[in-house]
Amino acid sequence: MVMLDTLANAMATILNNEVRGKKEAIIMPASKLIAAVLKVMQKEGYIGEFEYIDDGRWGKIKVQLLGRINKCGVIKPRLPVKYKDLKTMPDWLRKYLPSRNIGIIILSTPEGVMSHKDALKRGIGGIVLAYVY
Repeated sequence: MVMLDTLANAMATILNNEVRGKKEAIIMPASKLIAAVLKVMQKEGYIGEFEYIDDGRWGKIKVQLLGRINKCGVIKPRLPVKYKDLKTMPDWLRKYLPSRNIGIIILSTPEGVMSHKDALKRGIGGIVLAYVY
């Protein structure tokens, strides 16, 4: 099995387990980027606790699901977005979120991985990674 995009696999695993009503999801392989995205999702209240499990290979991440995710996924291509574009919410960004105050876009910024709300507060742009609502 060839892993092309580990973040996309992680988001799909979370969504599939959420849809089935499971209490937790096991994401493998683990990566720092996946952990950073999970941290943002946790801060926004979409998932519960998560922990890294070292299995001697690539590692796994066990995530507690709270049943609050309707949809999540990665945004491809991973486009750079400027701060002023974030303020106006361009059309391509609107297609990922159902309405203005529902859901978050997760960005990789020079100050780390964060939600688009935090990026707006700090006045910085970044590269779009994923969406959750």
